[in-house]
Amino acid sequence: MIFSLNIDHILQKLLQQEDTDGDKKITIEDKGSKAFEIVSVTGEKYMVKGTYHLSNLLQELVISKNKGNTIAKIPLTKIVEPPVQRTSRMIRDYYWESLTRKMDETGIKRLISDTKNKTLTATTLRIYVPFHDTLAFHYYKNLETKLPIKTCKLPETITPEYVQSINNKPGILSLKLTSENGKIQGVPFVVPGGRFNEMYGWDSYFESIGLLIDGREDLAKAMADNFQYEIEHYGKILNANRSYYLTRTQPPFYTSLIQEVFNITKDKDWLKSHLETAIHEYETVWMVQGKRLTANKLNRYFAEGIGIPPEVEEGHYDAILKPFANKQPCTVEDYIRKYQNNEIDNPFLDTYFLHDRTVRESGHDTSYRIEGNCADFNLVELNALLYKYETDFAHVIKTQFNDNFKTAVGKTYTFEYWNEKAKQRQTLSNQYLWNASKGMYFDYDTKTQQQSHYIAATTFIPMWAEMASKEQAQQLLEKALPLLLEKGGIAGSTEESRGEISDERPQRQWDYPNGWAPHQMMIWKGLLNYGYHQEAQQLIYRWLYMITKNVVDYNGTIPEKYDVVEATHKVFAEYGNVGTDFEYITQEGFGWMNASYQYGLSLLDEAYIPKLNSLTYPEDLF
Repeated sequence: MIFSLNIDHILQKLLQQEDTDGDKKITIEDKGSKAFEIVSVTGEKYMVKGTYHLSNLLQELVISKNKGNTIAKIPLTKIVEPPVQRTSRMIRDYYWESLTRKMDETGIKRLISDTKNKTLTATTLRIYVPFHDTLAFHYYKNLETKLPIKTCKLPETITPEYVQSINNKPGILSLKLTSENGKIQGVPFVVPGGRFNEMYGWDSYFESIGLLIDGREDLAKAMADNFQYEIEHYGKILNANRSYYLTRTQPPFYTSLIQEVFNITKDKDWLKSHLETAIHEYETVWMVQGKRLTANKLNRYFAEGIGIPPEVEEGHYDAILKPFANKQPCTVEDYIRKYQNNEIDNPFLDTYFLHDRTVRESGHDTSYRIEGNCADFNLVELNALLYKYETDFAHVIKTQFNDNFKTAVGKTYTFEYWNEKAKQRQTLSNQYLWNASKGMYFDYDTKTQQQSHYIAATTFIPMWAEMASKEQAQQLLEKALPLLLEKGGIAGSTEESRGEISDERPQRQWDYPNGWAPHQMMIWKGLLNYGYHQEAQQLIYRWLYMITKNVVDYNGTIPEKYDVVEATHKVFAEYGNVGTDFEYITQEGFGWMNASYQYGLSLLDEAYIPKLNSLTYPEDLF
């Protein structure tokens, strides 16, 4: 049955009756009757009952209205659509497209009004272009006659001093453009959503997992092409393509992305080009002694830069800066100005902000696991990711290039070369990161030469990379899993590790009780790598149950993160929860959360889908 509905009339009446808190959503917190009769323009009637079905009606009305319609033709099947199928369909058919951007004229128009466009005038967007990208420079220069933008050419060598000098002139960094038959277009990328309106490093990989499942290998391939552009022109895969991120990279997933794209496209020339770029990234970003390579031959994050990270909200560092300002004496604002202008020498703050920037480079911003010492740590997850780089290089060279890969600069690599690198890292990780008595991996502090005792979800990442032995995997399952398993999945840390929370020590978003999509996705794959099928099924179900229940109860909400202890999107930590602030219908969900839903469904046994649709408690199944 299809209902032809007068959109404005039904919408007004529906909200008046059911949206009792006035937030333009229908959720379990509204106090309406939870029963609304729709009457079509041809007289058909139907009683829509329950929060979920009412919110579906609201969403379908708005989808039709956004297309310019005054009459919505809504099939009954969409109003009563099972939540699992509807959530997956909305991600596949709507959210990915809404999250897709380009750095050409159309995309630039959108960026001009972005909340991060903190330039000297509210309507001017600076676009920073690499020194050697003449195509982009001329393209944006020509756009200056049509749009309120300013094109800025970067120097050939980008230094921390240069980046500091433009921190008060922030802007967007160009990504790859292509020219075909005289028409210039931006290579597309998918953004996380909400206020994150640029291409992020590790978000892009996890989004691509969902894109590939949904048949959008074109977008996944485009993300890899933009990664390649960033390495070639900016020297690294960036935290995100903003000017203040020029000295900062992100967790390395490039080899995983190019392999997964190649497995579908089978484009060997494309693979060869990206493999060479990935090797270059490995050698120049990660394996430079004294920077991201430490004396013990394991790796750390190390975000070079000078001064205070400019992207944080005003007042974020006041508690740290105020004692120094009081000694001057001067205001915090004056102290910041003098410190940023190098008028004040403060080694303590230099070190503090080095660690702070490095936390942000790690992707885990923020967590008490690494707060205040991140640049001193060989992190478990980073070394597992680089182990996967090494084994990926070995595998691809052996299977696709006859065990002989020669780069454009004449260097030759073999399976054995990379296999030996991986073995060395595995041995060192066992020496420094593995704790046999506790049966877990821990971060290693190179300064104190001791392991951290902080138990975090990242202890499982060596299983994703297949760096752990079978015995180590078994230990992780027995020792770590019970400590981190919660109602909605795996928590970022244990409550004990996080410690007591107070006004002086507030919650950090990557710690207990919160859970994040990338951790869940990697842990699922890690369990499956070692044959723990049923354990993986339980974790997948718990995560999907939490997402599905929040979709049902809260008008389709798919946010950035969850409190997995309470299995809710109501997270009380810094930065709020992106993806919860919308009216009528979420247009985007959230990038890697969308991907985790599609990935989880692709791995979940079919027998659990009806249970998920009926919102059967995980505790009743496992």
